[in-house]
Amino acid sequence: MKGAGVDPASTLPHEAATMPSEPPLQDEHLDSHFGALDSFLFAHQALWRPKPFTHLALPWEDKYPDLAHWLRQRTLEQAEAAHNHPEHLDAPFPFKQLAAEAVALSHVAELPVHALQPVEARMSVDVPGRKWQQIEAFASHLDMRDSTTHWLDWCAGKGHLGRRLTGPGQRLTCLEHDPALIEAGLALSTRQGIDARHVQQDVMADDTWRYLQPEHTPVALHACGDLHIQLMELASQTGCRRMAIAPCCYNRTRHELYQALSSEGKASGLKLSRDELGLPLSETVTAGTRVRRQRDISMARRLGFDLLQRRLRGIDDYLPTPSLPTSWLDASYADYCNHLAKLKHLPAPGQQDWAALETAGWKRLAEVRNLELVRDLFRRPLEMWLVLDRAMYVREQGYSVSVGTFCDSRITPRNLLILARKS
Repeated sequence: MKGAGVDPASTLPHEAATMPSEPPLQDEHLDSHFGALDSFLFAHQALWRPKPFTHLALPWEDKYPDLAHWLRQRTLEQAEAAHNHPEHLDAPFPFKQLAAEAVALSHVAELPVHALQPVEARMSVDVPGRKWQQIEAFASHLDMRDSTTHWLDWCAGKGHLGRRLTGPGQRLTCLEHDPALIEAGLALSTRQGIDARHVQQDVMADDTWRYLQPEHTPVALHACGDLHIQLMELASQTGCRRMAIAPCCYNRTRHELYQALSSEGKASGLKLSRDELGLPLSETVTAGTRVRRQRDISMARRLGFDLLQRRLRGIDDYLPTPSLPTSWLDASYADYCNHLAKLKHLPAPGQQDWAALETAGWKRLAEVRNLELVRDLFRRPLEMWLVLDRAMYVREQGYSVSVGTFCDSRITPRNLLILARKS
């Protein structure tokens, strides 16, 4: 019989895990899951490769006219409401069927939770609230905390993650490129009594390997693109026994085409451009109302200008335009379009019905956002494909690998975590 007033969880050892109802993806299941995702993405690439923003009509609309018509009749507000969860839309064929398959293929369980010791509030004082939630969630899903002697915080910023992980008797090295962040991080570590080295280092430089040792446990929370790939490669080569990586910004790469990492990824027929690698990042969760409004105005203006430039050039094709400072959103639409036309060396627009053109831009924005809901169904499957390619690569280097979520998508959509360890 349990004692009155005693919380059973409080008697658990520090590393005791709260197991999820189902296991995360592990070594033996990575290949089959990747293969199913690969087949799905390859079979339906005609639906997710073309971008509604750059096409007046999408190639798939002739094949699925009912779906296209239904989406084009919807409002901008309806598109916004469905943006984060397009799978809930009751849309014509084949939308619901694709949504069901995308959800099934994208599903992955939460990694086991390992209770964190609480810390003093001062540790989170300099950290934005949502970022601190991400750090807490990331740290609570690491099964390697007590067995680690030396943490390596990769692309550390001020080192908030590393400090949260560093316990009694453990050391910390933070690698960061920005001198200002290093200085601020060192001050925080000193103030909090953490045994930490804050090192200025471009982690993409040839000499970065010098900072990794076999006894290090590297961690990376949202290191972008090539940065987290560099960590996986160097940690494997150096012989680090454990690593934990939550990937982000897959399109932040020096390569025009995606360079698959694993044997299975290299064998795939799916060839991805840098622009297509940005599809998983198109989900908007954290932007505030003002930022969203500015984004909408900017996009509506650009879409109206797109209609104009097609007439001015006599070419019915999209013309990329540079991003303008937000101050241009307050300019008259005539001045805005004339400025863009001049930047792109187009004929002077002359007299136009600017009000009608601006209205057409807003109408097209509503259509674009609703048509994008089809692409949005493939955001998570593509991200899973990319993460599993990374996980299988790490497994090929001799690690045992687990892949799962570490937080709710409302805290961050980039909530997939790769845990790797050598026995």
